[in-house]
Order: sequence, then structure tokens, then C-alpha cells
Amino acid sequence: MAVPSSRHGRAILFITLLLQFTTSIAKSFNNRPYHHTRNTEYIRSSCTATTYPRLCYRSLSIYAAKINTSPRLLAQSALIITFKASKSSSRLMRKLARTHGLKPRVAAAMADCIELFGDSLDELQQSIGELVRLKRSNFQLIMSDVQTWVSAALTDEDTCMDGFAGRAMNGYVKTIVRKRVVKIAHLTSNALALINNYSSSMS
Repeated sequence: MAVPSSRHGRAILFITLLLQFTTSIAKSFNNRPYHHTRNTEYIRSSCTATTYPRLCYRSLSIYAAKINTSPRLLAQSALIITFKASKSSSRLMRKLARTHGLKPRVAAAMADCIELFGDSLDELQQSIGELVRLKRSNFQLIMSDVQTWVSAALTDEDTCMDGFAGRAMNGYVKTIVRKRVVKIAHLTSNALALINNYSSSMS
């Protein structure tokens, strides 16, 4: 498995990527109509390979100017969107975990989800950072790592929901968590499909 140069260096690079990604929204609205149409059609076509194509297109089309018709930027953008949504859900879970009067089993499931989402965020962040380092010489090695990490993130999200299985766990907290985790899992699944397509197209 490829080892990034340093944790501090990865963190700085990752923050820079997020800032660039966020500011790209404004640029997309200034893009010329022809190129915007070409880029959005590329995203629409690429999203047909995912399990949730409507969510895929809806979440990615706003970044059409940044993505252009690049499969690497498409995969990277899907990962960043997933990371940002996961980060938001992780904060919500921490807040819900402090709710007074939680049943012991619900509190335990929340604690497990918080830990699992922490792992998932690490895996997504590593994947985003590694895609930046991608070259022809290290393509197969890095793509293999990224596929492994994103698959692990998807497993973490599924495991989180497993902790809320059964009628005894029904209630407000389960409803909120399930809604968030299902969306994150769908975003992660879509990102993985785009990564797999990119990897296959370059093999």
C-alpha cells in the first residue's frame, strides 16, 4: 500500500483541495453554455454506471466546470462531496449522542457509529489525497489503495446501520441517523463506481 509522505503534509494538501473545490461552484456558473452542456452531459453519462445515477448527477453537476470531462476529477469530486457530507453527519451524530435519556442500546449504537464514521472519514481523506499523487507510473498501486479504502468506508457505514437493527431501536435517533447514513452510503457507493470505472478505463 502506498504511504503518503507525512500526515501534516496530507492535511495541508487536503484542506487546499477542499477550498479549491468549494470555490469552483461560482466558476461553474460563469462557464460558457457550450462547454457547460458538454461537461454536464459527460457527468450524466458517467453517472449511468452508478447504482444511484440521479443522486450522482444531482451532486456532481454543479461542479461541471471543475470536472470538465476528466474521469480523475470526476472521481475526486465524488469523494470530496462524500467526505463533506460524512463530516456533517459525524458532527450531527456527536450532537445526538449527547441527547439526555438515550436508551443504553441506542447510546451504544451511537458510540459505534461515531467511531465508524471517524474511520470512514480517514479512509475517504486518504483516498482524496492519493488521487492527487496519481501518475502513470503509480496508477495501479494507488487505484488499488483507493478502491480498498473507499470499499472499507462503505462497509463502515453499513456496519453503523447494523447497530440500529430491530424494533427495540426504533425512535427519533434511529430515524435521523438512518436518513443520514443511507444518503452517505449511496454517495460512497457512487464514488466507488466512478473510481472503478476510471481504473478500468486506464487498464
